[in-house]
Amino acid sequence: MPNMSLKKNEMPHQAPEIRSRNFEEVALGYTAEQAIDEAKRCLNCKNRPCVSGCPVNIAIPDFIARVAEGDFEGAYEIITRQSSLPAVCGRVCPQESQCEKNCVRGIKGEPVAIGRLERFVADYHNANCTTLPVAPESNGKRVAVIGSGPSGLTCAGDLAKKGYKVTVFEALHVAGGVLVYGIPEFRLPKAIVAKEIETLKALGVEIKTNSVVGKLVSVDELFEQGFEAVFIGSGAGLPRFMGIEGENLKGVYSANEFLTRINLMKAYRDNSMTPIFHAKKVAVVGGGNVAMDAARSALRLGADEVYIVYRRGESELPARAEEVEHAKEEGVIFKLLTNPKRILKGENGFVCGMECVEMGLGEPDASGRRRPIEIEGSEFVLDVDCVIMAIGTSPNPLIKSTTEGLATEKWGGIIADESGLTSRENVYAGGDAVTGAATVILAMGAGKTAATAIDKKLSGK
Repeated sequence: MPNMSLKKNEMPHQAPEIRSRNFEEVALGYTAEQAIDEAKRCLNCKNRPCVSGCPVNIAIPDFIARVAEGDFEGAYEIITRQSSLPAVCGRVCPQESQCEKNCVRGIKGEPVAIGRLERFVADYHNANCTTLPVAPESNGKRVAVIGSGPSGLTCAGDLAKKGYKVTVFEALHVAGGVLVYGIPEFRLPKAIVAKEIETLKALGVEIKTNSVVGKLVSVDELFEQGFEAVFIGSGAGLPRFMGIEGENLKGVYSANEFLTRINLMKAYRDNSMTPIFHAKKVAVVGGGNVAMDAARSALRLGADEVYIVYRRGESELPARAEEVEHAKEEGVIFKLLTNPKRILKGENGFVCGMECVEMGLGEPDASGRRRPIEIEGSEFVLDVDCVIMAIGTSPNPLIKSTTEGLATEKWGGIIADESGLTSRENVYAGGDAVTGAATVILAMGAGKTAATAIDKKLSGK
């Protein structure tokens, strides 16, 4: 029988007062019974609007139909025809603005919980299937992928399935890119990422860590070594700052450094080789998902008060609604319509506060959002001993500066056409290295598009 409930099955969670002091995953996942019940809410529409909202074009109604039948492995097989990272996507994709946004059930109620079902299917497979895929027969062609984030891993996986010998060059000592250094354990357990990468290795993908392209080897040298195409998926790891007084004080971090120390170096552990300042009053400047991750991580490090300082209102927050809700439940304080003016210097060069000004919203700017305007005479001091800047990142300029003839935007992004092809022959790019910081699933879509283009070029199809 179809389930005509107007509401999704609730996702089980750790209680806010418990989870705010540990780094274990917040969402606990559906049971098999919940997953089947939720899958029965799908109407299996003829025009399949949910698929058009998915950047990697997963056959969503097909996999959900398998879940409704209790055929979870069949559902996994359908998902992985298009996605190399289903357990990741089920956790961090903004489904509410993509596939679920287009769901017909959302017209008179809540959409089908597509993301939660994808997560369930991937987790079921990982828990119950010990057989790894078999690498296909090699076609004799070699492709280099720079960066092991979502775009690089997707491109590598799609090409490996077609018989290409793919080598991924990762600058850090652990593969996964932003999935391991940028997203906290409580949102995306690193064991999940490692499991997905093991699947890619079984397909024949070779991953070389501690390999900084632009330092140890150049793009031109990769071609000299016999690679016939190169995909650049190096992400956007260069942090931005506001340029205000006090940003060089002790206790000021970029969100990039703060989260990398916690996520990759496990700085929250007592025996960590890369310690981090355990502040008591923290201000996180910014309103995106990274800002929420930094704020919630600061709480878990033991902060008594954590503020989100954002110059626009709540309706303009770019973070996912779920992440904002979780942050509020855990006790993060939102100082909206507020902008920093300068960071105050205390004893021994440490932060002792942040001077802020209240903001109003004027006419819409080029982005369509109302422009924030300072309210004269509204300055006040926020009592904090740590400031984390989460106002965006840019692509690292290393590859651009060491690759002759590679066209880039003024802000640093690599210029690529719709297929991912850059100004250099057989050099493709995608993800944050092209667009600037965006979502995991959009980066995956770019990697998939580039893999298709590379295959067409090298196979002569």
